[in-house]
Amino acid sequence: MSHAKTQGDRRRWLAVIFVSAAQLIVIANAAILNVALPSAQADLHISDDGRQWVLTSYTLVFGGLLLLGGRLGDLLGRKRVFLVGLVGFAAASAMGGLAPTTWVLLTARALQGVFGALLAPAILSLISLSFPYGKDRAKAFGIFAAVATSGSAVGLLLGGVLTEYLNWRWGLLISVPLAAIPFVGALLFVQNDEKADRSTRLDLPGAVLATVGLAGLVYGFSLAQTHGWGDAVTLGTFAGAVILLAVFTLLQARRRDPLLPLRILTERNRLGAYVSAALGLFSFYGVSLFLTFYLQIVKGYSPALTGVAFLPVAIAQAVGASWIGSWLLGRLRPGTVMTGGYLISGLSVLLLLLLDADSPFSPLLLLAQLGLGLGLGVALNPATSLSNHGVRDEDSGVASAMINISQQVGGSIGTALLNTLATSATAGYLVSHAGAPSHDALIHGYRIAYVWAAGALFAAAVVSLLLVTLGRPTPEGAKSAGPADPAEEAQPAETAAKARPAEEAGPVETAGAAGVADAPETARPA
Repeated sequence: MSHAKTQGDRRRWLAVIFVSAAQLIVIANAAILNVALPSAQADLHISDDGRQWVLTSYTLVFGGLLLLGGRLGDLLGRKRVFLVGLVGFAAASAMGGLAPTTWVLLTARALQGVFGALLAPAILSLISLSFPYGKDRAKAFGIFAAVATSGSAVGLLLGGVLTEYLNWRWGLLISVPLAAIPFVGALLFVQNDEKADRSTRLDLPGAVLATVGLAGLVYGFSLAQTHGWGDAVTLGTFAGAVILLAVFTLLQARRRDPLLPLRILTERNRLGAYVSAALGLFSFYGVSLFLTFYLQIVKGYSPALTGVAFLPVAIAQAVGASWIGSWLLGRLRPGTVMTGGYLISGLSVLLLLLLDADSPFSPLLLLAQLGLGLGLGVALNPATSLSNHGVRDEDSGVASAMINISQQVGGSIGTALLNTLATSATAGYLVSHAGAPSHDALIHGYRIAYVWAAGALFAAAVVSLLLVTLGRPTPEGAKSAGPADPAEEAQPAETAAKARPAEEAGPVETAGAAGVADAPETARPA
């Protein structure tokens, strides 16, 4: 191996580590604020309604702008958009940490959403383009998945410690020095990527429809938590979001330069990755919420101790994604690995049904956390890698945005729906068990939520089994025995490329993407 190649490989791996660190900052920041919010509410005299908007202002903007952020990365260059997004996110975090009033904090949170929507798709695109196929791709996404899936638990720990021993403002201000690390690392080690053809235009009508439609969808789930699912405003918001997204879809089918090329959603392995990831985050966000309630309300843990209690799931996710998941992907089909991971996670959530007010942390809760973390870490490694399976380089950003959208929407649905189910079950228990301890009613509500969360994970396993059909890994450098598209099975690659329109031939012709011919290598690790 030449010295130049060794240096190039070293740069690529360092680039993965630094851009993944940026993803950790984004995810951990949201979890930190969840812990710090009660203190911020008291300090700034935020009303109960305003408290909800501290969280919602971020999720609305972030979810709504993800598609636009992904396409801007494709058009302007992912490294450039990554650096702008990182600097902007750090500046918005500083603004929030120094906020003297509620409105300044809300504005800062919205700006965090803007720059987070630029940052998240660029991170996945940079990793995908640096490792287009082969075992190194799975290792790279294993590093990313380990960082991303453990971000919430790390944020809970950091938020608890900062809030308890300093104050809530440090939960936001900490992002500023932390952001300097991936910024310098990206300048040094991330290669400049090519921008799209200058003739490619930004789909502004599509951007408006997608942004407002996705924001409306996320907002609808937020309203469901506070107003109920049957409320007229909630239903109207959902209806408006669905109409806007339907118009957006029709527009994308007609435009020459669409914001979201519909071919991204028609490849079954990518679709399986998007849907299963949404179901996985549906469960994980909800379970994390109710475990936080259980530990603090039922068990009486402090914020800092609650953060420490989430360390097992964070460590398990990291191990599952970066080590066990990569090892399994070297020997099994991606769909098999994903199915097994989701099944283990679902069974682990069912263990939580055995918890009561007097349950010790070990062994039951510890085992459930370890199983949930390992299973999700193993499953989300190939799911994240497959989000860019077979896409052309110029579509990498928007494909990366789709996996973020699926996780964002899945997490929003999970938080809202499971919280509604748990609240209703708790109220019903108090009515039917007059005089029962409040903790018993709360635990009953949590158990109902756990059953639904486990069901979502089992559904993710079924989706993975049916849709993710890539074959087992082949020796390094070997090609697939067959293409991902069944319609092409009887055709050589050149014939298939000629048989399709020019804009559809990309997966076969693009050397930089994990194309159809390289399908089994897309998620193959060591």
